[in-house]
Amino acid sequence: MDQKITTFLMFNGKAEEAINFYMSLFDQSETSFMLYKEDGSVLHASFTLNGQIFMAIDNSNGHHHAFTPAMSLFVTCDSEEEIDRLFEALSEEGAVLMPLGPLPVSEKFGWVQDKYGVSWQLNLPKS
Repeated sequence: MDQKITTFLMFNGKAEEAINFYMSLFDQSETSFMLYKEDGSVLHASFTLNGQIFMAIDNSNGHHHAFTPAMSLFVTCDSEEEIDRLFEALSEEGAVLMPLGPLPVSEKFGWVQDKYGVSWQLNLPKS
């Protein structure tokens, strides 16, 4: 049996909105939801972004647990157009943690925290 590791995200009432936003940004994306009947929050969601599997829920324990930039999703982009588009979309209503620019190993690199609190490192590697 192969070991599988999947990123699991817990949102504070915005899981479905966040997943739909992410799916609008990445190709090869799909999802399935199981919803709480009483309030419509996400009990469990499994979704893919560009073929990568993720899981998510809405927090149901009454405590707010924030995401932190200490844990981020690293995206390797295929073009300057892609990294620019993702950087703009993910930073809207969020925060730029590191503006787009060159690095020794990257043609272009940027780090953002989106409006849901998830941190994204966007990389366009040198060719």
